[in-house]
Amino acid sequence: MKKILLSIVAVSALAATTVPAMAQSWQSINNRQANLDRRIDQGVRNGQITRSEAYRLRAEFRDLNRLENRYRRGGLNNWERADLDRRFDRLAAAVRYERRDGDRYGYGYGDRNRY
Repeated sequence: MKKILLSIVAVSALAATTVPAMAQSWQSINNRQANLDRRIDQGVRNGQITRSEAYRLRAEFRDLNRLENRYRRGGLNNWERADLDRRFDRLAAAVRYERRDGDRYGYGYGDRNRY
């Protein structure tokens, strides 16, 4: 009986610590927008993202903001939140790719096929 009681206490303690950790890992939509905007700006400032890449990423970002505003007019339901999360994930992956693809501003960067 002690073993069963001990295992129940252990499982409930584990469940109690898991729920707050999951809640902290989720970011609000506004936090995700601010984070993506900051990452695009940083990429442009340090030369990891070219002008044309930044233009395209910011256009996608603006379109996503417009979609979010349209969704919020009638209240954000679970499907719309999931759709926005999926689209933010895709945009975040695009920003990550563009920052790491090797296209850079400046002489000698990104001009791989020149010679």
